[in-house]
Amino acid sequence: MAWQANLNLAYTRSGERVVARHEHSGPLRILQSLYPEGDSICHNVLVHPPGGLVGGDTLDIAVQAASGTHGLITTPGATRFYRSDGPLALQTTRITLQPEARLEWLPLEALCYSDCHAENRLVMDVLPGAELLGWDVTAFGLPQAHLPFVQGSFAQHIEVPGVWLERGRIDASDARLMDGSAGMNGARCMASLFFVTGAVLDRKRRQLALDIARDLIAGHPLAATAGATSPNSQVIVLRALAPLVEPAMGLLRAVRNAWRQELWQLPECNPRIWAM
Repeated sequence: MAWQANLNLAYTRSGERVVARHEHSGPLRILQSLYPEGDSICHNVLVHPPGGLVGGDTLDIAVQAASGTHGLITTPGATRFYRSDGPLALQTTRITLQPEARLEWLPLEALCYSDCHAENRLVMDVLPGAELLGWDVTAFGLPQAHLPFVQGSFAQHIEVPGVWLERGRIDASDARLMDGSAGMNGARCMASLFFVTGAVLDRKRRQLALDIARDLIAGHPLAATAGATSPNSQVIVLRALAPLVEPAMGLLRAVRNAWRQELWQLPECNPRIWAM
């Protein structure tokens, strides 16, 4: 039986505290709000109790942040797209930030098993004055378990409407894409970190973010397969290819913490669940 699940999460203010209010149907949950940085930043963990998606499953996530709020969302583990007999497994996330809102969208990786048929869609509406710091990490197969990604397909869609759109399809049978030097060149993890603003970024601030990312990339083992760019005056992106999830996630976390400090003047603060 296919799972159909919906979650609507809204960040609002209650006095000095940012609070998360949510409604759900099906197997999607938000755990108790945490405040390791004080009342002004609300940390949440998004949980999908079945642990993965098979063909026909649909997860629909909507996040709204009111003006003056700051939310942080992560997950306790990978989103797993399992083998499908044909139907699509679909996860859709729509984020809407009102002016002067901030959101950190930091789910752990999506893991594509061989024979999956999956799509992961992320759409971010960021109004003027709002800012979003997020990432998207996808791994193919389980190389360390000797279970490679040899069949199946995965589509990825990342969009800021009217500003930035990236869409691609990974087909396990496409040897030129999976192993060619102009494709993934044998890497089995692709990762993107992005900083999105609702208005044109100040040139000095944009250059600062690029310099930070490029300096950290230069000293990282993934230096040959990572880079940072600004495809639009409202978007800064770091992209990386890696053989496994861990080095890619290590790079993204380092740059995320540095951007957080320099762009938002906030100290490093990793979600507690990452250390478990």
